[in-house]
Amino acid sequence: MNGAAGNKRRYAFTLIELLVVIATIAILAASLLPAISETKAKGKRTACLNNLRQVNLGLRMYCDDSNDTFPTTGGASFGTQAWSAYRERMRNYVGVNGESSSKDRLFACPADTYYVNLVRRSNTPGRGLAYVRAPLYEQTNFDYSSYAFNGGAKTFIGVNTPGIGGRKISSIKDPAKTVLVAEVPAFFPYSWHRSSTPGGVTLPGGVVLFNDARNMVSFVDGHVNYTKIFWNSNLIGGFNTLALQYDPPAGYDYKWSGD
Repeated sequence: MNGAAGNKRRYAFTLIELLVVIATIAILAASLLPAISETKAKGKRTACLNNLRQVNLGLRMYCDDSNDTFPTTGGASFGTQAWSAYRERMRNYVGVNGESSSKDRLFACPADTYYVNLVRRSNTPGRGLAYVRAPLYEQTNFDYSSYAFNGGAKTFIGVNTPGIGGRKISSIKDPAKTVLVAEVPAFFPYSWHRSSTPGGVTLPGGVVLFNDARNMVSFVDGHVNYTKIFWNSNLIGGFNTLALQYDPPAGYDYKWSGD
């Protein structure tokens, strides 16, 4: 009996050994979390890439039936109509019929959980911009879409922005670099996929505008890429400039204008 009891004691875990095992599991789990998080992020970007490919194709099919011409902003002032009106014109080409809805997953980026709203405000930093903690694809003023058309328009401070609204596809000089449809954050820029880098401007609520924010962008030639967006943080008329107001300097793989 004593021998059997001694054998049981010999093969049991001590408290210290158990704590070591728990600590080891915790360290392994902690080391795996970044990899799991990055895998989830890549999955969201892949879903967004597939969405943009279909939206891009649908918009090009619309152009084929519209004398090779992209939708026009109709001289709209800077605002959501200039970015979002494309959806109503091309949705039938991607099998989305009836009224727009947040249930139309093709127009919803999986990473879209907040957005920056354009408002007239005087506080700094981030004048003229406000953070909203809600998905953009649930908003009526963006026609329930996470994606915007590079149409070009006048801004709220009267500055014309480059874009391709109303132009013929054949007139675009560099279709592989000219933006067609992109995630809305690209136009500011901020990012749903990577929150910030040093040197950005933090808006009330926490969202950060920053240079080289990465966004999913589709181009006139049909390809989609995870693209760095240039940002000049200067103020014009008391408002931060936005990325869509100017083509980037050399070294970037996109441009807003078709020239």
